[in-house]
Amino acid sequence: MPTNRESTAAGYDATAEAYAARYAGELDHKPLDRALLRAFAHEAGATSDPSTLMVADVGCGPGHIARFLSRQGLPVCCVDLSPAMCAIARRLNPGAHVHQASMDAIPVPDAAWSGIVAFYALCHVAGSELPVVLREFARVLRPEGMVLVAFHAGDEVRHADELLGVPVDLDFHFHTTSKVAELLDDAGFEVTAVMERVAYQPWEVATRRAYIQARKRE
Repeated sequence: MPTNRESTAAGYDATAEAYAARYAGELDHKPLDRALLRAFAHEAGATSDPSTLMVADVGCGPGHIARFLSRQGLPVCCVDLSPAMCAIARRLNPGAHVHQASMDAIPVPDAAWSGIVAFYALCHVAGSELPVVLREFARVLRPEGMVLVAFHAGDEVRHADELLGVPVDLDFHFHTTSKVAELLDDAGFEVTAVMERVAYQPWEVATRRAYIQARKRE
């Protein structure tokens, strides 16, 4: 049997082109997401040394979040487990460095980045594995570095045997907002904003969406 990591990468390799065609423009239909990303970009740019400023889109998929941040004036890089998704992210973000890697073992030095955005990447992280991933986020961020995560709010796990008409073997983990905030605090972050919203219909699956912004303590 493949490990969860292997099945996740295989699922997104198989669906990468269809996923990009469906979701690369999804921010057009998500005004709150755009507003939060713009606010994140403004704050990251205002509080970082311009000569070393770098923000990462972790769990980037086709790289559309990175592209949006780049259009706000931020230097960006990408991280994704799926080689096929990484290839698309390179197409959408010419010149950006794209790391094919897991979120719990990001191949950059300590304190390499000014900020991390992880939109719905945590849905493929079990609750028991969240502390390791969030500590890795803290490791690669500079003091005062920012993180913005978006995830499905709740406490269930949904399994998918099919995605966009393609057979897959994917688990989608929901997380309670209070628990993610607590784990960010444990990992060395100060939580600065928390919010939830309902799904944007018909563009999204009908789940509650949570957002947490936090800053790494000095």
